[in-house]
Amino acid sequence: MRFTKLDRYIASTFLKTFFTTVALFVIIILVFDAAEKLDDFLAKSAPLNQIFTVYYFNTVPTLLNTYSPIFIFISVLYFTSRLASRTEIIAMLSGGWSLKRILMPYMATAALLAYGSYLLNAWVIPVTDKKRVRFENAYMRDYYSQAKSTIFRQLKPGVNMYMEYFNNNDSSGIGVTLEEYHNTELKSTLFGRFIRWSPEAKKWRLEMVQQRIFSKTGNQKLIHMNTLDTMIEFNPEDFFFRLEDVQSLNQTELRRMIAKEQLRGSNNQFLLQTELYRRYASPFSTFILVVIAVSVAGRKTRNGLGYSLGIGIFVILFFLFFSKYFITYGNTGEMWPSLAVWLPNVIFVPVAWVFYRFAQQ
Repeated sequence: MRFTKLDRYIASTFLKTFFTTVALFVIIILVFDAAEKLDDFLAKSAPLNQIFTVYYFNTVPTLLNTYSPIFIFISVLYFTSRLASRTEIIAMLSGGWSLKRILMPYMATAALLAYGSYLLNAWVIPVTDKKRVRFENAYMRDYYSQAKSTIFRQLKPGVNMYMEYFNNNDSSGIGVTLEEYHNTELKSTLFGRFIRWSPEAKKWRLEMVQQRIFSKTGNQKLIHMNTLDTMIEFNPEDFFFRLEDVQSLNQTELRRMIAKEQLRGSNNQFLLQTELYRRYASPFSTFILVVIAVSVAGRKTRNGLGYSLGIGIFVILFFLFFSKYFITYGNTGEMWPSLAVWLPNVIFVPVAWVFYRFAQQ
């Protein structure tokens, strides 16, 4: 399909309205956020230049991605209603264009924005969010959040780890125990009074080590060592990774962490899988929302823009409700993560079709 001047007009108006809406909303959100967190910044003596160039600069991509469905929907509603109020939509239909043809530049622009949303989700936000999290760790979170006690993890099926205390600031801990099982039978235990992580070698060093190896006859072999370098399948970052920061993982890192959590048998795998599938399902919803917005706002009515906005906001609220509702079930594993994130799209495809069928043709 060759883009005509009218196509370019619709696409450019779509993009201009979208970016103007985004800029206004982001500025408002950032101003309110800064006012709310000002006391925290002052209490932690956060540098003024880093507040804006590190924290808020790297927060913007997350805001764009979080609210982009709303921004896109409102943008299409607004400028399409203006086209309809100026009888431009009627002129297009009278000139031989069908509603399907009018939707072409909308969908082409939606494809561009959907691809941009995927790139934000998969690669841009993970980079910026890591910088935001580092800033929060340095200036907004309590020092003791970098230390944990009573850590228990299943490293892989049959291998459990318990650690009394670990301090992320100097990568050291005390009282670590590794237990290896075959089915329900305890095969060996490894205890280290002290443990330290070497970021360069990617290894753990245990000190004052005691190992017990159990035989089938009930006898045990006791081994003492001053130090032991070992490749325990765990990284200190895993202790302090907050699940709410899952967006800081790019696609490769996210898939790797899912594989780790599946190996450990952790329920965290469901939240991670939900986030992975969401990154594909969320951009697709752009097309559904654009079809609904054009169908609603393309009809010229006496009620004007307010009527279109009212119906549109009602629809987007329901869409967001269903999205959050099913994602909650996906995060907990009560529903397949892939189904949880795609179900709102599946539900609203027929809704979009109904709006399209009853739109002004």
